[in-house]
Amino acid sequence: MSERPFKILGLQQIAIGGLDLDALRGLWVDTFGVTKTGDFTSESENVAEDILRLGEGPHAVEIDLMSPLDPEGRPKVHDPKLNHIGLWVDDLATAVDWLTEQGMRFTPGGIRPGAAGHDIVFVHPKGNDEFPLSGEGVLIELVQAPAEVIAALG
Repeated sequence: MSERPFKILGLQQIAIGGLDLDALRGLWVDTFGVTKTGDFTSESENVAEDILRLGEGPHAVEIDLMSPLDPEGRPKVHDPKLNHIGLWVDDLATAVDWLTEQGMRFTPGGIRPGAAGHDIVFVHPKGNDEFPLSGEGVLIELVQAPAEVIAALG
């Protein structure tokens, strides 16, 4: 492997799925007291989600509570329950190019705007013959860090 031309800066988010968004909200917002900062719905992603924030500033971690619009549809955002983790990246485009050269498999869709407004891409949880590197069973979201996060964590 050649020298890595990007840096993983920290944990950006965790995403938790379930069939009952109200129950998830009851636990995380009502019981634990985590602040809800927004919501997001996407038919193409088969998801309705609450976006929460734990902590402040560049060290804050987003918690996405996700429920499928169609429990029988895909993607199955509720299975597994711990759906994915998101990592801040200082240069997403460079990271994707370099990781692709190394044989990393990404999910379809490429780099695109995410629910929280940052550019994202997903590392596939399973490799294949063409792209053997993967998330080793875990769906991983790489998230373009904004300037203030790069300054604080870089």
